[in-house]
Amino acid sequence: MTDRQTGSDVGLIGLAVMGQNLVLNMADHGFRVIAYNRTTGKTRAFVDGLPANSGITAAETLAELANGLSSPRRIMIMVRAGQAVDAVIDELLPLLDAGDVIIDGGNSNFTDSERRAKALGEQGLLFVGAGVSGGEEGARNGPSLMPGGHPDAWPLIKDIFQGIAAKTDAGEPCCDWVGDGGAGHFVKMVHNGIEYGDMQLICESYDFMRRLLGMDNAAMGDAFNAWDEGELNSYLIEITASILRFRDANGEAVLDRVIDKAGQKGTGKWTAINALELGIPLTLIGEAVFARALSALKDERVRASRVLAGPEDSGPLPPGDWLDALGQALFAAKILSYAQGYMLMRAAAVEYGWALNYGAIAQMWRGGCIIRSAFLDDIKAAFDKDPALENILLDDYFRERVQLAQANWRRVVATGVERGLPMPATAAALAFYDGYRSERLPANLLQAQRDFFGAHTYQLIDGSPDWYHTDWIASGGKVSSSTYDA
Repeated sequence: MTDRQTGSDVGLIGLAVMGQNLVLNMADHGFRVIAYNRTTGKTRAFVDGLPANSGITAAETLAELANGLSSPRRIMIMVRAGQAVDAVIDELLPLLDAGDVIIDGGNSNFTDSERRAKALGEQGLLFVGAGVSGGEEGARNGPSLMPGGHPDAWPLIKDIFQGIAAKTDAGEPCCDWVGDGGAGHFVKMVHNGIEYGDMQLICESYDFMRRLLGMDNAAMGDAFNAWDEGELNSYLIEITASILRFRDANGEAVLDRVIDKAGQKGTGKWTAINALELGIPLTLIGEAVFARALSALKDERVRASRVLAGPEDSGPLPPGDWLDALGQALFAAKILSYAQGYMLMRAAAVEYGWALNYGAIAQMWRGGCIIRSAFLDDIKAAFDKDPALENILLDDYFRERVQLAQANWRRVVATGVERGLPMPATAAALAFYDGYRSERLPANLLQAQRDFFGAHTYQLIDGSPDWYHTDWIASGGKVSSSTYDA
Protein backbone atom coordinates (compact mmCIF):
# COMPACT_ATOMS: atom_id res chain seq x y z
CA MET A 1 0.00 0.00 0.00
CA THR A 2 1.26 3.47 -0.93
CA ASP A 3 2.02 6.00 1.82
CA ARG A 4 -1.09 8.16 1.92
CA GLN A 5 1.10 11.27 2.28
CA THR A 6 3.39 10.54 -0.66
CA GLY A 7 1.05 8.84 -3.11
CA SER A 8 -0.15 10.20 -6.43
CA ASP A 9 -1.83 13.62 -6.47
CA VAL A 10 -4.84 12.58 -8.53
CA GLY A 11 -6.41 9.47 -10.00
CA LEU A 12 -8.20 9.29 -13.32
CA ILE A 13 -10.67 6.60 -14.35
CA GLY A 14 -11.44 6.11 -18.04
CA LEU A 15 -8.68 6.16 -20.64
CA ALA A 16 -10.49 7.05 -23.84
CA VAL A 17 -9.01 9.96 -25.80
CA MET A 18 -10.20 12.67 -23.40
CA GLY A 19 -9.05 10.74 -20.33
CA GLN A 20 -5.61 9.99 -21.73
CA ASN A 21 -5.05 13.58 -22.79
CA LEU A 22 -6.10 14.93 -19.39
CA VAL A 23 -3.66 12.54 -17.71
CA LEU A 24 -0.84 13.77 -19.94
CA ASN A 25 -1.84 17.39 -19.33
CA MET A 26 -1.79 16.88 -15.57
CA ALA A 27 1.61 15.19 -15.73
CA ASP A 28 2.97 18.04 -17.88
CA HIS A 29 2.05 20.41 -15.06
CA GLY A 30 3.91 18.42 -12.44
CA PHE A 31 1.07 16.40 -10.94
CA ARG A 32 1.56 12.71 -10.19
CA VAL A 33 -1.28 10.73 -11.75
CA ILE A 34 -2.47 7.16 -11.25
CA ALA A 35 -4.60 5.96 -14.16
CA TYR A 36 -7.17 3.17 -14.44
CA ASN A 37 -9.32 1.77 -17.20
CA ARG A 38 -11.81 -1.07 -16.90
CA THR A 39 -9.84 -2.87 -19.63
CA THR A 40 -6.48 -3.55 -18.00
CA GLY A 41 -4.72 -3.98 -21.32
CA LYS A 42 -5.64 -0.44 -22.31
CA THR A 43 -4.21 0.92 -19.07
CA ARG A 44 -0.96 -0.98 -19.53
CA ALA A 45 -0.61 -0.04 -23.19
CA PHE A 46 -1.03 3.62 -22.31
CA VAL A 47 1.32 3.76 -19.31
CA ASP A 48 3.96 1.40 -20.72
CA GLY A 49 4.34 3.70 -23.70
CA LEU A 50 5.37 6.63 -21.50
CA PRO A 51 8.84 7.60 -20.26
CA ALA A 52 9.79 6.09 -16.90
CA ASN A 53 9.86 9.51 -15.26
CA SER A 54 6.46 10.62 -16.61
CA GLY A 55 4.89 10.75 -13.15
CA ILE A 56 2.06 8.53 -14.42
CA THR A 57 1.48 5.08 -12.94
CA ALA A 58 -1.03 2.35 -13.75
CA ALA A 59 -3.66 0.79 -11.51
CA GLU A 60 -5.11 -2.57 -12.48
CA THR A 61 -7.97 -2.35 -9.97
CA LEU A 62 -9.94 0.45 -8.36
CA ALA A 63 -8.59 -0.65 -4.99
CA GLU A 64 -5.06 -0.21 -6.31
CA LEU A 65 -5.97 3.25 -7.55
CA ALA A 66 -7.54 4.25 -4.23
CA ASN A 67 -4.56 2.92 -2.24
CA GLY A 68 -2.12 4.72 -4.52
CA LEU A 69 -3.45 8.20 -3.81
CA SER A 70 -2.35 10.71 -1.19
CA SER A 71 -4.93 11.97 1.28
CA PRO A 72 -7.49 13.35 0.72
CA ARG A 73 -7.99 11.37 -2.46
CA ARG A 74 -8.87 13.25 -5.64
CA ILE A 75 -10.38 10.97 -8.29
CA MET A 76 -11.62 12.12 -11.70
CA ILE A 77 -14.06 9.93 -13.65
CA MET A 78 -14.03 10.20 -17.45
CA VAL A 79 -16.59 7.64 -18.61
CA ARG A 80 -19.82 7.80 -20.59
CA ALA A 81 -22.49 9.91 -18.88
CA GLY A 82 -25.37 8.19 -17.15
CA GLN A 83 -25.44 4.79 -15.52
CA ALA A 84 -21.72 4.19 -16.14
CA VAL A 85 -20.82 7.08 -13.81
CA ASP A 86 -23.08 5.75 -11.06
CA ALA A 87 -21.59 2.28 -11.48
CA VAL A 88 -18.03 3.58 -11.03
CA ILE A 89 -19.05 5.64 -7.99
CA ASP A 90 -20.74 2.62 -6.42
CA GLU A 91 -17.54 0.58 -6.85
CA LEU A 92 -15.43 3.38 -5.36
CA LEU A 93 -17.54 4.01 -2.24
CA PRO A 94 -16.19 1.15 -0.09
CA LEU A 95 -12.63 2.23 -0.92
CA LEU A 96 -12.90 5.89 0.11
CA ASP A 97 -12.78 7.92 3.32
CA ALA A 98 -14.71 11.00 4.42
CA GLY A 99 -13.31 14.11 2.79
CA ASP A 100 -12.20 12.38 -0.40
CA VAL A 101 -13.17 14.06 -3.70
CA ILE A 102 -14.96 12.40 -6.63
CA ILE A 103 -15.00 14.42 -9.86
CA ASP A 104 -17.26 13.57 -12.80
CA GLY A 105 -15.68 15.18 -15.88
CA GLY A 106 -18.10 13.72 -18.44
CA ASN A 107 -21.03 15.36 -20.20
CA SER A 108 -23.48 14.51 -17.44
CA ASN A 109 -26.93 16.02 -17.06
CA PHE A 110 -26.82 18.59 -14.27
CA THR A 111 -29.75 16.88 -12.53
CA ASP A 112 -27.57 13.78 -12.10
CA SER A 113 -24.83 15.94 -10.60
CA GLU A 114 -27.33 17.52 -8.20
CA ARG A 115 -28.40 14.04 -7.09
CA ARG A 116 -24.85 12.74 -6.74
CA ALA A 117 -23.63 15.79 -4.83
CA LYS A 118 -26.44 15.39 -2.32
CA ALA A 119 -26.11 11.62 -1.89
CA LEU A 120 -22.33 11.62 -1.58
CA GLY A 121 -22.36 14.63 0.72
CA GLU A 122 -24.54 12.68 3.11
CA GLN A 123 -21.74 10.07 3.22
CA GLY A 124 -19.04 12.65 3.90
CA LEU A 125 -17.64 12.61 0.35
CA LEU A 126 -17.08 15.72 -1.77
CA PHE A 127 -18.58 15.45 -5.24
CA VAL A 128 -17.67 17.72 -8.16
CA GLY A 129 -19.50 17.80 -11.48
CA ALA A 130 -17.05 19.46 -13.86
CA GLY A 131 -17.85 20.61 -17.35
CA VAL A 132 -14.85 20.01 -19.62
CA SER A 133 -14.78 21.69 -23.03
CA GLY A 134 -12.26 21.82 -25.83
CA GLY A 135 -12.29 18.30 -27.19
CA GLU A 136 -9.19 16.16 -27.29
CA GLU A 137 -6.95 19.10 -28.21
CA GLY A 138 -8.22 21.11 -25.25
CA ALA A 139 -7.85 18.15 -22.88
CA ARG A 140 -4.22 17.77 -23.93
CA ASN A 141 -3.16 21.42 -24.09
CA GLY A 142 -5.61 23.30 -21.89
CA PRO A 143 -9.39 22.89 -21.68
CA SER A 144 -12.07 25.18 -20.35
CA LEU A 145 -13.13 23.72 -16.99
CA MET A 146 -16.40 24.48 -15.20
CA PRO A 147 -16.40 22.77 -11.77
CA GLY A 148 -19.32 22.83 -9.37
CA GLY A 149 -20.56 20.68 -6.51
CA HIS A 150 -19.53 20.54 -2.86
CA PRO A 151 -17.75 23.85 -2.12
CA ASP A 152 -15.27 22.18 0.25
CA ALA A 153 -13.84 20.35 -2.75
CA TRP A 154 -12.65 23.48 -4.56
CA PRO A 155 -9.58 24.21 -2.39
CA LEU A 156 -8.53 20.57 -2.87
CA ILE A 157 -8.70 20.58 -6.67
CA LYS A 158 -8.09 24.25 -7.53
CA ASP A 159 -4.35 23.86 -8.11
CA ILE A 160 -4.85 20.97 -10.50
CA PHE A 161 -7.80 22.43 -12.41
CA GLN A 162 -6.41 25.93 -12.81
CA GLY A 163 -2.99 24.47 -13.58
CA ILE A 164 -4.16 22.37 -16.54
CA ALA A 165 -6.82 24.81 -17.82
CA ALA A 166 -6.42 27.01 -20.87
CA LYS A 167 -5.22 30.55 -20.17
CA THR A 168 -6.49 33.87 -21.50
CA ASP A 169 -4.12 36.26 -23.26
CA ALA A 170 -3.62 37.90 -19.86
CA GLY A 171 -2.62 34.56 -18.34
CA GLU A 172 -5.83 34.01 -16.35
CA PRO A 173 -7.02 30.39 -16.11
CA CYS A 174 -10.19 29.52 -18.00
CA CYS A 175 -11.46 27.80 -14.88
CA ASP A 176 -13.15 28.95 -11.69
CA TRP A 177 -15.62 27.56 -9.18
CA VAL A 178 -19.13 27.79 -10.64
CA GLY A 179 -21.41 26.94 -7.73
CA ASP A 180 -23.08 24.24 -5.64
CA GLY A 181 -24.64 20.97 -6.73
CA GLY A 182 -25.04 20.64 -10.47
CA ALA A 183 -24.03 24.22 -11.30
CA GLY A 184 -20.86 23.19 -13.14
CA HIS A 185 -22.60 20.77 -15.45
CA PHE A 186 -25.47 23.23 -15.93
CA VAL A 187 -23.06 25.89 -17.19
CA LYS A 188 -21.44 23.27 -19.46
CA MET A 189 -24.91 22.38 -20.75
CA VAL A 190 -25.59 26.02 -21.60
CA HIS A 191 -22.15 26.21 -23.23
CA ASN A 192 -23.16 23.30 -25.44
CA GLY A 193 -26.51 24.91 -26.23
CA ILE A 194 -24.71 28.07 -27.37
CA GLU A 195 -22.38 25.81 -29.33
CA TYR A 196 -25.39 24.31 -31.13
CA GLY A 197 -26.60 27.85 -31.92
CA ASP A 198 -23.21 29.05 -33.15
CA MET A 199 -22.71 26.03 -35.38
CA GLN A 200 -26.16 26.36 -36.95
CA LEU A 201 -25.68 30.08 -37.59
CA ILE A 202 -22.37 29.37 -39.31
CA CYS A 203 -23.97 26.60 -41.39
CA GLU A 204 -26.71 28.99 -42.50
CA SER A 205 -24.11 31.57 -43.54
CA TYR A 206 -22.25 28.87 -45.48
CA ASP A 207 -25.50 27.86 -47.19
CA PHE A 208 -26.21 31.50 -48.12
CA MET A 209 -22.75 31.81 -49.69
CA ARG A 210 -23.04 28.50 -51.51
CA ARG A 211 -26.61 28.66 -52.79
CA LEU A 212 -27.33 32.37 -53.15
CA LEU A 213 -23.90 33.86 -53.83
CA GLY A 214 -22.61 30.96 -55.93
CA MET A 215 -19.26 30.84 -54.11
CA ASP A 216 -16.97 27.81 -54.31
CA ASN A 217 -15.29 26.25 -51.27
CA ALA A 218 -12.02 28.11 -51.69
CA ALA A 219 -13.77 31.48 -51.85
CA MET A 220 -15.90 30.59 -48.85
CA GLY A 221 -12.80 29.51 -46.95
CA ASP A 222 -11.23 32.88 -47.69
CA ALA A 223 -14.38 34.67 -46.48
CA PHE A 224 -14.44 32.78 -43.20
CA ASN A 225 -10.74 33.38 -42.74
CA ALA A 226 -11.28 37.12 -43.23
CA TRP A 227 -14.11 37.05 -40.68
CA ASP A 228 -11.84 35.24 -38.24
CA GLU A 229 -9.37 38.11 -38.45
CA GLY A 230 -12.05 40.60 -37.38
CA GLU A 231 -14.80 40.86 -34.77
CA LEU A 232 -16.12 37.38 -35.63
CA ASN A 233 -12.84 35.83 -34.45
CA SER A 234 -13.67 32.48 -32.85
CA TYR A 235 -12.65 28.84 -32.82
CA LEU A 236 -15.70 27.73 -34.84
CA ILE A 237 -15.13 30.34 -37.54
CA GLU A 238 -11.46 29.32 -37.68
CA ILE A 239 -12.14 25.61 -38.12
CA THR A 240 -14.88 26.33 -40.69
CA ALA A 241 -12.28 28.09 -42.87
CA SER A 242 -9.99 25.06 -42.51
CA ILE A 243 -12.76 22.58 -43.37
CA LEU A 244 -13.73 24.52 -46.49
CA ARG A 245 -10.13 24.56 -47.72
CA PHE A 246 -9.35 20.92 -46.95
CA ARG A 247 -8.68 18.60 -49.92
CA ASP A 248 -7.98 14.88 -49.97
CA ALA A 249 -5.06 13.22 -51.75
CA ASN A 250 -6.95 13.53 -55.05
CA GLY A 251 -7.47 17.25 -54.58
CA GLU A 252 -11.20 16.88 -53.91
CA ALA A 253 -13.10 18.79 -51.23
CA VAL A 254 -13.96 16.32 -48.46
CA LEU A 255 -16.79 18.54 -47.19
CA ASP A 256 -18.73 18.06 -50.43
CA ARG A 257 -18.86 14.30 -49.81
CA VAL A 258 -20.13 14.54 -46.21
CA ILE A 259 -23.82 13.63 -45.97
CA ASP A 260 -26.08 16.39 -44.65
CA LYS A 261 -27.37 14.46 -41.62
CA ALA A 262 -26.27 15.98 -38.29
CA GLY A 263 -25.84 13.96 -35.12
CA GLN A 264 -26.27 15.09 -31.53
CA LYS A 265 -25.49 13.64 -28.11
CA GLY A 266 -28.23 15.33 -26.11
CA THR A 267 -26.73 18.38 -24.42
CA GLY A 268 -28.39 20.83 -26.80
CA LYS A 269 -31.70 19.04 -26.29
CA TRP A 270 -31.23 19.24 -22.51
CA THR A 271 -30.68 23.00 -22.83
CA ALA A 272 -33.91 23.45 -24.79
CA ILE A 273 -35.87 21.23 -22.39
CA ASN A 274 -34.60 23.11 -19.35
CA ALA A 275 -35.45 26.42 -21.04
CA LEU A 276 -39.04 25.21 -21.48
CA GLU A 277 -39.18 24.09 -17.86
CA LEU A 278 -37.95 27.50 -16.64
CA GLY A 279 -40.02 29.48 -19.15
CA ILE A 280 -37.04 31.10 -20.88
CA PRO A 281 -37.43 31.79 -24.65
CA LEU A 282 -34.31 30.05 -25.93
CA THR A 283 -35.64 30.33 -29.47
CA LEU A 284 -32.36 30.38 -31.40
CA ILE A 285 -30.87 27.41 -29.55
CA GLY A 286 -34.17 25.53 -29.84
CA GLU A 287 -34.19 26.07 -33.60
CA ALA A 288 -30.60 24.85 -33.79
CA VAL A 289 -31.61 21.62 -32.07
CA PHE A 290 -34.61 21.19 -34.37
CA ALA A 291 -32.45 21.92 -37.44
CA ARG A 292 -30.35 18.88 -36.57
CA ALA A 293 -33.51 16.83 -36.16
CA LEU A 294 -34.76 18.02 -39.57
CA SER A 295 -31.42 17.21 -41.19
CA ALA A 296 -31.73 13.64 -39.93
CA LEU A 297 -34.84 13.17 -42.11
CA LYS A 298 -32.60 12.87 -45.18
CA ASP A 299 -34.57 10.27 -47.14
CA GLU A 300 -37.85 12.03 -46.46
CA ARG A 301 -36.36 15.38 -47.49
CA VAL A 302 -35.10 13.89 -50.75
CA ARG A 303 -38.63 12.67 -51.57
CA ALA A 304 -40.15 16.02 -50.55
CA SER A 305 -37.68 17.95 -52.72
CA ARG A 306 -39.14 16.27 -55.78
CA VAL A 307 -42.75 17.29 -55.15
CA LEU A 308 -42.74 20.45 -52.98
CA ALA A 309 -42.16 23.63 -54.93
CA GLY A 310 -40.37 26.72 -53.65
CA PRO A 311 -39.72 30.08 -55.29
CA GLU A 312 -38.36 30.00 -58.82
CA ASP A 313 -34.57 29.75 -58.94
CA SER A 314 -33.37 33.10 -60.26
CA GLY A 315 -29.66 32.32 -60.04
CA PRO A 316 -27.00 33.90 -57.83
CA LEU A 317 -27.68 37.25 -56.23
CA PRO A 318 -26.29 40.22 -58.15
CA PRO A 319 -22.85 41.43 -57.04
CA GLY A 320 -22.80 43.67 -54.01
CA ASP A 321 -21.77 43.89 -50.39
CA TRP A 322 -23.37 40.59 -49.51
CA LEU A 323 -20.42 39.16 -47.64
CA ASP A 324 -20.27 42.19 -45.37
CA ALA A 325 -24.04 42.02 -44.86
CA LEU A 326 -23.86 38.31 -44.09
CA GLY A 327 -21.03 38.86 -41.61
CA GLN A 328 -23.07 41.54 -39.85
CA ALA A 329 -26.09 39.22 -39.68
CA LEU A 330 -23.96 36.39 -38.29
CA PHE A 331 -22.40 38.65 -35.67
CA ALA A 332 -25.76 40.03 -34.48
CA ALA A 333 -27.35 36.58 -34.32
CA LYS A 334 -24.31 35.24 -32.50
CA ILE A 335 -24.77 37.94 -29.83
CA LEU A 336 -28.36 36.76 -29.43
CA SER A 337 -27.16 33.16 -28.94
CA TYR A 338 -25.04 34.20 -25.95
CA ALA A 339 -27.75 36.56 -24.67
CA GLN A 340 -30.26 33.70 -24.56
CA GLY A 341 -27.76 31.39 -22.88
CA TYR A 342 -27.11 33.94 -20.16
CA MET A 343 -30.85 34.44 -19.69
CA LEU A 344 -31.18 30.73 -18.98
CA MET A 345 -28.31 30.79 -16.48
CA ARG A 346 -29.87 33.75 -14.64
CA ALA A 347 -33.19 31.91 -14.37
CA ALA A 348 -31.47 28.72 -13.20
CA ALA A 349 -29.52 30.63 -10.54
CA VAL A 350 -32.84 31.77 -9.06
CA GLU A 351 -34.54 28.39 -9.44
CA TYR A 352 -31.70 26.30 -7.98
CA GLY A 353 -30.22 28.79 -5.52
CA TRP A 354 -26.87 29.23 -7.26
CA ALA A 355 -24.69 32.33 -6.99
CA LEU A 356 -23.26 32.38 -10.51
CA ASN A 357 -20.48 34.78 -11.47
CA TYR A 358 -21.42 35.65 -15.06
CA GLY A 359 -18.23 37.55 -15.83
CA ALA A 360 -16.14 34.63 -14.58
CA ILE A 361 -18.15 32.26 -16.77
CA ALA A 362 -17.29 34.39 -19.81
CA GLN A 363 -13.62 34.10 -18.83
CA MET A 364 -13.94 30.32 -18.47
CA TRP A 365 -15.16 30.23 -22.07
CA ARG A 366 -12.51 32.62 -23.38
CA GLY A 367 -9.96 29.89 -24.07
CA GLY A 368 -9.82 26.14 -24.53
CA CYS A 369 -13.51 25.59 -25.26
CA ILE A 370 -15.48 25.16 -28.48
CA ILE A 371 -17.36 28.49 -28.22
CA ARG A 372 -14.32 30.60 -27.43
CA SER A 373 -14.58 33.90 -29.27
CA ALA A 374 -13.21 37.41 -29.08
CA PHE A 375 -16.36 39.09 -27.80
CA LEU A 376 -16.39 37.00 -24.63
CA ASP A 377 -14.01 39.69 -23.38
CA ASP A 378 -16.82 42.18 -24.00
CA ILE A 379 -19.31 39.98 -22.13
CA LYS A 380 -16.95 39.81 -19.17
CA ALA A 381 -16.48 43.59 -19.31
CA ALA A 382 -20.26 44.07 -19.36
CA PHE A 383 -20.75 42.01 -16.18
CA ASP A 384 -17.69 43.53 -14.51
CA LYS A 385 -19.31 46.92 -15.08
CA ASP A 386 -22.78 45.77 -13.95
CA PRO A 387 -22.94 42.37 -12.16
CA ALA A 388 -26.74 42.70 -12.03
CA LEU A 389 -27.07 43.21 -15.82
CA GLU A 390 -30.41 41.70 -16.87
CA ASN A 391 -29.42 40.93 -20.43
CA ILE A 392 -26.24 41.56 -22.41
CA LEU A 393 -28.39 43.23 -25.08
CA LEU A 394 -28.87 46.08 -22.59
CA ASP A 395 -25.13 46.68 -22.27
CA ASP A 396 -24.01 49.73 -24.29
CA TYR A 397 -21.51 47.83 -26.43
CA PHE A 398 -23.85 45.02 -27.46
CA ARG A 399 -26.84 47.34 -27.87
CA GLU A 400 -24.85 49.54 -30.25
CA ARG A 401 -23.36 46.60 -32.18
CA VAL A 402 -26.77 45.03 -32.80
CA GLN A 403 -28.15 48.43 -33.80
CA LEU A 404 -25.36 48.85 -36.35
CA ALA A 405 -25.87 45.34 -37.74
CA GLN A 406 -29.64 45.08 -37.78
CA ALA A 407 -30.29 46.59 -41.24
CA ASN A 408 -28.06 43.98 -42.87
CA TRP A 409 -29.39 41.29 -40.53
CA ARG A 410 -32.93 42.03 -41.71
CA ARG A 411 -31.78 42.20 -45.33
CA VAL A 412 -30.11 38.79 -45.16
CA VAL A 413 -33.09 37.10 -43.46
CA ALA A 414 -35.58 38.71 -45.88
CA THR A 415 -33.51 37.62 -48.87
CA GLY A 416 -33.22 34.09 -47.53
CA VAL A 417 -37.00 33.89 -47.07
CA GLU A 418 -37.63 35.35 -50.52
CA ARG A 419 -35.23 32.89 -52.16
CA GLY A 420 -36.51 29.85 -50.21
CA LEU A 421 -33.32 29.39 -48.16
CA PRO A 422 -33.96 27.96 -44.67
CA MET A 423 -32.30 30.16 -42.03
CA PRO A 424 -34.13 29.03 -38.88
CA ALA A 425 -31.56 30.12 -36.29
CA THR A 426 -30.69 33.46 -37.91
CA ALA A 427 -34.38 34.30 -38.35
CA ALA A 428 -35.32 33.09 -34.85
CA ALA A 429 -32.66 35.33 -33.36
CA LEU A 430 -34.09 38.33 -35.21
CA ALA A 431 -37.66 37.47 -34.18
CA PHE A 432 -36.52 37.21 -30.56
CA TYR A 433 -34.78 40.58 -30.80
CA ASP A 434 -37.93 42.21 -32.18
CA GLY A 435 -40.04 40.57 -29.49
CA TYR A 436 -37.67 41.54 -26.70
CA ARG A 437 -37.62 45.19 -27.78
CA SER A 438 -41.44 45.36 -28.10
CA GLU A 439 -43.17 47.23 -25.32
CA ARG A 440 -46.46 45.61 -26.32
CA LEU A 441 -46.93 42.13 -27.79
CA PRO A 442 -50.20 40.55 -29.04
CA ALA A 443 -50.36 38.31 -25.97
CA ASN A 444 -53.35 40.34 -24.78
CA LEU A 445 -55.39 38.70 -27.56
CA LEU A 446 -53.92 35.31 -26.69
CA GLN A 447 -54.94 35.75 -23.06
CA ALA A 448 -58.44 36.81 -24.13
CA GLN A 449 -58.70 33.70 -26.30
CA ARG A 450 -57.69 31.55 -23.32
CA ASP A 451 -60.36 33.20 -21.22
CA PHE A 452 -62.94 32.74 -24.01
CA PHE A 453 -62.55 28.99 -24.43
CA GLY A 454 -61.27 27.99 -21.01
CA ALA A 455 -62.24 30.77 -18.56
CA HIS A 456 -58.53 31.13 -17.72
CA THR A 457 -58.99 34.80 -16.68
CA TYR A 458 -56.80 37.80 -17.42
CA GLN A 459 -55.35 40.89 -15.77
CA LEU A 460 -55.75 44.51 -16.85
CA ILE A 461 -53.14 47.05 -17.94
CA ASP A 462 -53.91 49.25 -14.93
CA GLY A 463 -51.44 47.22 -12.83
CA SER A 464 -54.09 45.74 -10.54
CA PRO A 465 -53.22 42.31 -9.12
CA ASP A 466 -56.82 41.18 -9.63
CA TRP A 467 -57.83 38.59 -12.21
CA TYR A 468 -60.98 38.90 -14.36
CA HIS A 469 -63.22 36.65 -16.42
CA THR A 470 -65.54 37.84 -19.17
CA ASP A 471 -68.59 36.08 -20.52
CA TRP A 472 -67.53 36.85 -24.11
CA ILE A 473 -70.72 35.51 -25.84
CA ALA A 474 -73.21 36.33 -23.10
CA SER A 475 -73.92 32.67 -22.45
CA GLY A 476 -74.27 33.26 -18.76
CA GLY A 477 -71.04 31.50 -17.69
CA LYS A 478 -69.46 33.22 -14.68
CA VAL A 479 -67.28 30.44 -13.28
CA SER A 480 -63.57 30.80 -14.03
CA SER A 481 -60.74 28.30 -13.74
CA SER A 482 -57.91 28.62 -11.24
CA THR A 483 -54.95 30.72 -12.42
CA TYR A 484 -51.47 29.27 -12.70
CA ASP A 485 -48.56 29.07 -15.12
CA ALA A 486 -47.12 25.63 -15.87
